[in-house]
Amino acid sequence: MPTIDLGPPRPGPRDLLDGLPRRVALTLPELRYVADAAGGAPLPFDAFVTPSSDLDDRLGGGEAERAAYLGTLSRFRAPADSLSRRGLLVDEAVDRGLLGAVGLLATPRFALDLTVVAGGAQAACWHRQSGDAVAALSTVDGLVFELAWFPTWAWSDELSRVAVIPEDLPLSASRVPSFVDLPHELADAGIEAVRTHRPDLLPVLAAQHRGRVTDETGDVLTDVEVGAVLTALAAEAQGRLRGLVGDRGAHPAGVVAWTLVADGWRSLRPHEVDGRLHVEVRRAIPEDLATDLAPVLAAVAR
Repeated sequence: MPTIDLGPPRPGPRDLLDGLPRRVALTLPELRYVADAAGGAPLPFDAFVTPSSDLDDRLGGGEAERAAYLGTLSRFRAPADSLSRRGLLVDEAVDRGLLGAVGLLATPRFALDLTVVAGGAQAACWHRQSGDAVAALSTVDGLVFELAWFPTWAWSDELSRVAVIPEDLPLSASRVPSFVDLPHELADAGIEAVRTHRPDLLPVLAAQHRGRVTDETGDVLTDVEVGAVLTALAAEAQGRLRGLVGDRGAHPAGVVAWTLVADGWRSLRPHEVDGRLHVEVRRAIPEDLATDLAPVLAAVAR
């Protein structure tokens, strides 16, 4: 059975430079040029793009944004020219590292699609792993991409980069506790009640699930405390992170979800309590993303 090591990084290889992740910024035309040179390798976002829809539709945006996107795309230099100027295309041969990374994106053992929204920014990331190597592709605008490749033992550090909160996003004190465990049904209904301006429903919902909401020590929260938690979860939400895990690029087989509140991330971990679906809301930092993904990847590997 394949094992994915998302623990602490191992000691570096004999030559330190051999073990360092390599990153290359590519425009969309350059990326497609490299994919064509790699035998027409499909790119991970191609499955989400239809003939009438460009990548900007997946990242969001209206007609004005679409027109600006297409206008910028048309002004990019011819990919063969720009790649040659950067030393990534020599004598009509594309850099072998780029070809290998794009090839891995197309033929993985495990596929991880990540979407991160923080404030007004949104990023899409695609991580593909097979054997001892991982390739990662990411973009915030569908115009310029970062293509990276690195050994599997370095995956944990690379995942933490995805969850770094933008420096210009203000953080403040939060009313969401560092840990709370509550029924999924209550969380879903309570947050929807706050978002639809029906806070009067919170006492009713809390009473229906009385005794089932606990803190980190296992103590039961009062109905008033439950209402305050649900209100904070809804009112403070300013971002989200979602990871979809699949096997060999198939349909997603596992999900990891985080929510960004006033003071940072909270991971949302589903589990069962007495046959009922619960969700554990726990404070998280970027380095915890690998920890959350590890059991999901292990389940997919079975």
